[in-house]
This record gives sequence, structure tokens and C-alpha cells, in this order.
Amino acid sequence: MGGNKGNKRVEPRIDMPELAPDVEVRERPKKRPARPRKRADNTARAQRTQSKGGGKSGDGRGGSTRERNSKGKRTARPSSRFRLLRRAVYWSSVLGIWCGIAVICVIGYYAVQLPQMSSWSVPARPPNARIVSVDGELLANRGLSANKPGSQSGGEALRLDEMSPYLPKAVIAIEDRRFNYHFGVDPIGLARAMISNLVAGRLVQGGSTLTQQLAKNLFLEPERTIERKIQEAVLAVWLETKFSKDEILELYLNRVYFGSGAYGADAAARRYFDKSARELTLGEAALIAGLLKAPSRLSPARDLKAAQARAQIVLAAMAEEGYVTEREVAAALSMKPEKAKHYWSGSQHYVADMVMDELPKLIGSYRHDVIVDTTVDLDLQKQAERAITQTLDAQGTKSRVGQAALVALDGTGAVRALIGGREYAQSQFNRAVDAKRQPGSAFKPIVYLSALEAGRTPDSVREDAPVRIGNWTPENYDKEYRGPVTLGEALALSLNTIAAQMVMEVGPKTVSETAQRLGIESKIERNASIALGTSEVSLMELTGAYAPFANGGYKVTPFLIRRVLSADGEILYQRNAAPPPRVVGARELGMMNAMLTKAVVSGTGKAARIDGWQVAGKTGTTQNSRDALFVGYTANLVTGIWFGNDDGKPMKHVTGGTLPARTWAQFMGAAHKGVPVAALPGNYLPETAALPVPRPVNEVSSRNAQGGQFLEPMDAAGNARGRPAERLTGGIRPAQDVGGAPRRRSLFDMLFGDRQG
Repeated sequence: MGGNKGNKRVEPRIDMPELAPDVEVRERPKKRPARPRKRADNTARAQRTQSKGGGKSGDGRGGSTRERNSKGKRTARPSSRFRLLRRAVYWSSVLGIWCGIAVICVIGYYAVQLPQMSSWSVPARPPNARIVSVDGELLANRGLSANKPGSQSGGEALRLDEMSPYLPKAVIAIEDRRFNYHFGVDPIGLARAMISNLVAGRLVQGGSTLTQQLAKNLFLEPERTIERKIQEAVLAVWLETKFSKDEILELYLNRVYFGSGAYGADAAARRYFDKSARELTLGEAALIAGLLKAPSRLSPARDLKAAQARAQIVLAAMAEEGYVTEREVAAALSMKPEKAKHYWSGSQHYVADMVMDELPKLIGSYRHDVIVDTTVDLDLQKQAERAITQTLDAQGTKSRVGQAALVALDGTGAVRALIGGREYAQSQFNRAVDAKRQPGSAFKPIVYLSALEAGRTPDSVREDAPVRIGNWTPENYDKEYRGPVTLGEALALSLNTIAAQMVMEVGPKTVSETAQRLGIESKIERNASIALGTSEVSLMELTGAYAPFANGGYKVTPFLIRRVLSADGEILYQRNAAPPPRVVGARELGMMNAMLTKAVVSGTGKAARIDGWQVAGKTGTTQNSRDALFVGYTANLVTGIWFGNDDGKPMKHVTGGTLPARTWAQFMGAAHKGVPVAALPGNYLPETAALPVPRPVNEVSSRNAQGGQFLEPMDAAGNARGRPAERLTGGIRPAQDVGGAPRRRSLFDMLFGDRQG
């Protein structure tokens, strides 16, 4: 306390500003009466303005946000306009940030749906199968599309420097001019496309880069969703980090779809111009590049004018980018366009389809290009195609026939030529292999072979007369009957009544088993009507069943592929078939060749004769001429030909002895030029005894040894003759009593035991 003596005491106080003389200080009431809202708002606004402005207005009314101009009118201060601009920029920035965050979240969400990046890799290009003829000539290139199983690529994988230099430039000029400058996604190109589409009111431009299109082709399904577009962009950026621009362009050109089933530039070049992509001219490269916008719609196979118009746009884009000169463009435009086929053209593609179906069974799955050596002779293939085409062009409309098929085999079963239809470009259905039709009388050699094996001979006699088998009454094609005839004559003239008798004598089961033994795998109904070829078989099966008659009696299994090699020459498959079994004996072989030779020399197949060659064969015609066939052979080649309509409509006056036989002769005549002449195998010496004098047929029915059905003689009106048929007890009725007195037994009969002939 003493320390403070002499010091002036300082009292605590609160400093307050001096009040104006006219301001009265009074206690604030606890509750003020309510004031009008407008006045309160004005007062509050004035106070806020005064606190912010910090001064008096020019007119002495402090706090005003407006000032008067020279005319006394109030105007807004310039600072308010900048304030609005600042606010717009601020909120735009905020909105942009949030939109960016949203976009990143969406991209991240869809990106995580993709597999782990460490597992990403470019899938290998589908391997190509180079299919060649027996002489090594190219038949077709085939491969499976990476994103469309079952589709055909049809071309080789080429390096960028192997392709025509015009093609990469054309693709860049029309599809992605900024290809060398973007990082997989082109924001500038995307913005330009969006603006163009908005202005046009429709989709006129796409914003996808070549890299994005490649990512879609390699990894994604072709669906139009936001998820796919985002994943496409992510994968495009990844591709740009993994590969150079040239590598990306090379991958693209070897994978992209160019329409009409062609995947890859080489496939497109072969498809539309029948050449490799190495050889494309400027105009051809421009046309192919132009297809990328709409491959199916712009394909020259579908719309040549649209393809050419698009090619002109490509050429203009190339000139604008400086890739070509105006003179080169003018030269390209002066080339006359040629209309492409609707699909791969040429009958050899039926063969290629068969190869691609068979190849996996021989070598399993394969990851690298392979070379397939086939048995097809390309010259014979062209001769067969020419013969079919000329016949249909000349007679198709007149005879109301629309399709044809051909199969040519050698004695080992190797397919030398195969035509599956009139024009592969119009229909890829293979009628030679996949279609099953009734063979008609072309099935009769199998019936007669069964009869010969049961002891008959070509000189065995039967009566050509109306017969009834149960409720079935077979008739001859010309509805005439010739009385007693030999089996050789009956087959040559294709008499239905005799064939029906043979079936009932040996039994339908025996005939069915004979057909299977010769190589027919289709089901053969075990009834009497098989005598007339009512069970359906393929042309390939039927032709193969005739082959033993030409090769000495040995069964054949038709085959097409001899060998499969890798691109490096490694043998992946080699055909090493076991020795075939003998299915036709020497005795029956000589007889069948004699009978079928007679069918061509003096029977229904006379139109199939070839000068200088022994030809054997048989015609076939189904009811109402729905199908017409001729299957014939020499010692060198076996060929079957079918004519008909896909919808089964009847042809006009077409039988196996007309169009099929004539076309067969045309093809086989060309195929045998320069080939040494050879006779058919087997020997048969016909009996010299005269045909016995006819006498009334015994009124006894022949019983089918297997089935118990009866063969009942009938008169010309179709009524049963004589007393009712008597059931025989014990096997097949001796044939020499049918149609006349017992004939004399020949030396041939005694040697081979023909007790029933």
C-alpha cells in the first residue's frame, strides 16, 4: 500500500463516445411495438449500404447505391456488373468441379467392371486357314472372326509395310485425321462431332478414334451404351501406352470389319477385287476405306453406287491432307467401277466350307495359321462349275429348274470336284452334302446287286407286267409293259415292276444292308418301295456307293483333306487310311458293270456316252420330276449330278436321262481329255441262249422270305389274274419258272452256283 502513495488512483470505466447534444439516453424498452415491414426493410437496407459504402452519397443522402447523371437520373455503379460476372464465374467453376468429380466417379465405376489391368492383353488374331487344291493352287482363305464366331475372315494378317501404302493413308484421312496427335481419345474431335450432330439434328459424325474402334473390336461387345463407351475410352488410352501408332493401325486394319463377311484388309481386297491388299490401287484403297462408316450398307456387293460415292469423299479427304495429288485423284476417279459379287463367288467356296467344318475334328483347336491340302483338282472344279452353269442358263427357265449339284470322286474316295449349288454368292447351302433327296431309279443298282448276290444273273428272266405288293401297285415310267425281260434289260430300261420283284425276292432288309455296306449312312426304310428309291440320301452318299463298281469292288469313304501343315511346314495331320474292305465280289462286279454299261449304251442313260470310254451309270427320276439324277463312272472317275428345285416344285419334262445325263457327259468329256483310256474292272460273258418263248405266267405268288408279303400277278387293268395267290413254304421261289419254261444252265451258272437265276 505504501508503494502507491503519491500515485493517482485509476478508477475502472467504460469509454463511450460523446453523445450528440440532441440525443437523449434512455432505457431500452423490453418490447418494441411492431413497425411497418416496408419501413423496416428500407432501414435495414440503408444501414447495410452505409456500413459497406462508408461515406455519404453525392447528393447528401448517404448510403445510396445509385448516383444521378447529368440529367438527374440515377444510374447503377459499374462495380455491380463486375460483381455479377464474378458470381457467374464462381458458380460456373463450382459446377464444373462437381461435374468433373461426377464424371470421374462414373468413369471409375465402369472402369472397375473391367478385368484387372495386369491381365489385359491383345487377343491373338483368329488363325487363317489357307485352303489349296491338290496342285497347291489357292481355293480360299478362311478364318473365324474374333467377335463373331462362325464368320469368315478370308485373308492373311499383313504387316503395315506389306499393305498398299494408299490403304493406311485412306483410312486415317477419312476416319481419324488427328490419329497421330491424340492419346487414344480425341477431345477436339469429340467436341467437333457433338457440335455437328447438334447443328444437323441427327447423327452425322462420330467422335470415336481409330484406337477406340480397335478397343471395341478387340475387347468389347458392339452395343451402344454409356458403359461400353466409357470402357472403350479407358481401353483406348491403355492401347496408346502399350503400342506405337503404326502397331495400332496395323492391328486395326487386320481386324476391322469391311462388310460382306470380310474381316481385315486382305479379306476385303480378296472379297471385292480378287487380289491381295498388297496390290490395291488408290481407287480400290479409297473404296475399302470408305466402307468403314457403314460396312454392310456401303458394301459394293450390295450398292456399288453408294460405295463409289463414298470412295470419292475419301479421295477428297486424302487430297486435302496432302497424301495424294489432284492428278492421282483424277486418275483414280477415271477408273471404271466393277460390281462386286454378293459374297465370295465361286463353287470352290462350297469346298472351303466343308474344310472348315472338318478341320477341328482333325487337328482340334489351332492358334496359328495353317495350310490345308485338299484333294480337289481346281481345273476339274472349274469344268464342273462351267457345265452346271451353262446347263442352267440355257435350260433353267424353260425346264423350270433352279438348282443343281455335282460330286466327282476317284477310286479312293477323294473328292476331285464338288458343286453345292448354282451360285455360292446367292446361296451357301451345300446341296451335294447337306440335302437329302429321293434318288429314284438311281438306287436300283443297289437292288440289283442284292439280287446278283442272291444268285441271279443279268440273263435271269422276269416278266414285266402289272404287279401288286400289298396295297402298292408299282408302274413303269412310260406305263407300258414288255413281258418277259432279262434283268440286264430291266435295269437298262429302268423298269419299276422288275425292281419291285427283286426287292420282294431278296427282301427289303437285304437291300438295306447292301446299301449300308456300300457306304450309305442315311436310314433306308425296309419296305418294298425302296426299289424305286423312296428313301432319302445325299448325293455324296449315293455317288460313293457307286465307287466300288469302278475301283474293283472296294468300299470308299469320301474325303476332302489330305494333309494339314502349319505355316512353318510342320505336319499337323496326314491322311493314312486303313486298306478298305472289299464290298462287291468279283462275280457281281463284272455283272454290275455289264448291266450299267448297257444302261448307257442302249438304255435310259444314252445321253451320257463319251467317245472312246467305257461308261456305266444309271438315271434317276422321282415322282412328277421333282428330282432328276444321273450317277455314272469310268475306270477313272465317279460322278453324280442332281437337278431340281429347293422348294421341291416339279420340273418340266426333266428326267435323269435329259439334263443330268447331258451335263454329266459334258463334264466327264472335259475331265477325260488326255487321260489314257481304261476299261472297267471285272469280266462277264453273257449267256448265248435265246430268250425262252413266253407262255402264261404261273398263277402263284412269290413270297418274301423275310416278310411274308406276296407278289401277285395282275392284268393290264390292274386286277389280279387267276385264282388267289398260294402261300409258298420254304424260301424264295425258283426264278427260272417265272415267265416261261426253265432255261438252260450255263457254264457260268455251274461255276458260280446260280441255282435261282
